Amino acid sequence: MRHINSAAMTAVALLALGGGTMIAAPAAHAVVPFPSIGWQQHNCDFDGNGFDDVLTGAPGATVGGAKAAGYVSVQYSSSGGLSTTRKSVLDQNTSGVPGAAEAGDGFGGAVASGDLDNDGYDDAIVGIPGEDLAGLSDTGGAVVFWGSPSGLHGSDSTWLEDAGRLRAGANFGLALEAARYFAPDPARPDADPRDSIAVLENDTLLFFTSAPATAAARQMKSVGTGVRARDVGPLETGFAFRSLSHGNYNEDSWADLAISGVTTGDQPGVGATRVLHGAPDVEALGDGGTFKGGPAVVSGDFSHDGQDDLAIGDTGVGSPLGGSVSVYLGKGDLSGLDPTPAQTWTQDSPGVPGTAEAGDRWGAELSAGDTDGDGQPDLAIGAPGEDVGSVRDAGAVWTLRGTRGGLTATGARSFDQNSPGVPGVAEASDHWGGQLRLIDADDDGRFGLLAAAPGENTGDGIVWVIPASSSGLVARGSWTYDGARLGAPVADARFGAAIDE
Repeated sequence: MRHINSAAMTAVALLALGGGTMIAAPAAHAVVPFPSIGWQQHNCDFDGNGFDDVLTGAPGATVGGAKAAGYVSVQYSSSGGLSTTRKSVLDQNTSGVPGAAEAGDGFGGAVASGDLDNDGYDDAIVGIPGEDLAGLSDTGGAVVFWGSPSGLHGSDSTWLEDAGRLRAGANFGLALEAARYFAPDPARPDADPRDSIAVLENDTLLFFTSAPATAAARQMKSVGTGVRARDVGPLETGFAFRSLSHGNYNEDSWADLAISGVTTGDQPGVGATRVLHGAPDVEALGDGGTFKGGPAVVSGDFSHDGQDDLAIGDTGVGSPLGGSVSVYLGKGDLSGLDPTPAQTWTQDSPGVPGTAEAGDRWGAELSAGDTDGDGQPDLAIGAPGEDVGSVRDAGAVWTLRGTRGGLTATGARSFDQNSPGVPGVAEASDHWGGQLRLIDADDDGRFGLLAAAPGENTGDGIVWVIPASSSGLVARGSWTYDGARLGAPVADARFGAAIDE
């Protein structure tokens, strides 16, 4: 286990509600630019064999008699695709993992991955938003599992918390995202490509970075000192964080971060998304603008111009009937995303299957990937509130194809549990599509779909695998797995409530 110097664990709280100043524009730097980093660079190869692995949270699971303590499963991929036999199941009762499984912890409520120590093996970060610390309820925490030739292990794990200001109800670990937002050593911005972790609390965004991989006992540490909490609220009424996505929206050398959620206060529930531009120094992270819509976001080069764009799912108050998805394009310069969406989609858009209805939550979950192998990212859209026939909130999933001109409804497809070839039957409150991930597990250039129904079997949760083909996703050959198939707890586990994008 990597031990943490508690004095070094006061994370930098860059964004918080109330009274802060806006973040200054990033300073100029001479690092060579790189292209889009969204859907092409899934950073989830935990065993370093060149194939994307899958990290799944089951935050409702009973572990050691503790209800909703939670666990995560890790499935390792190969040329044969996604495995259900070569896997790991990790929780806070696993030997070496900090803490202990306790009721209501919600271990696995959020998951993310990235190479935090630049050793060639991706690492996993697991959020525990319900963790109680120092007698304070729901303070939250997170655990880093370090990648290795044999994957992830409890004996090689590190604890994270907001050590500088533990607060009841903060829910540290509510959402997580890892990328190279800044240089761990600003004096040598080109020399160290370590990823850093962005961690959401209810009202704060914090960053952590690790020490280099040269020492036997690597540590997570603060990214600096003296950085004050700053305002990220797009409206004076405030902002409740929900989700994160990273991409390269302004064509410099740093990952940018999209923070999405809904407003609070006098005008609650309106979807909004804020963008931060990466910079050599964490204190120079720049304001990339505020965009309508939320709380779902995903990055990808949807216009196929070598630059990342941002898709925002809007299911908040005032959104179009049933929900919508808007695509904001990177402008190809340091200014970042165009403030006007290039495309806005609903179920009533021409060519999109189905009809928009209140409560569908179309756009509540998004994932980007190339489902047909044409080199252009497609977009998967979840609507966990979709009624299938007379079955309420059964849930469904759509795909829009990517072209050189952007996303198109030509060839758009929809799937639900009543679709021919898809296992199971649509049932009330399954919320099928509540989590999505497009993944190229066998590295053949085509991304299949993992579609989770956390509400399946009254909250046990199941994940569906929808195969890819030269024409896109196809129902034929679909299959399912759950906690039981992985040797993990099943009852009320909400398996699939979080899947690393």
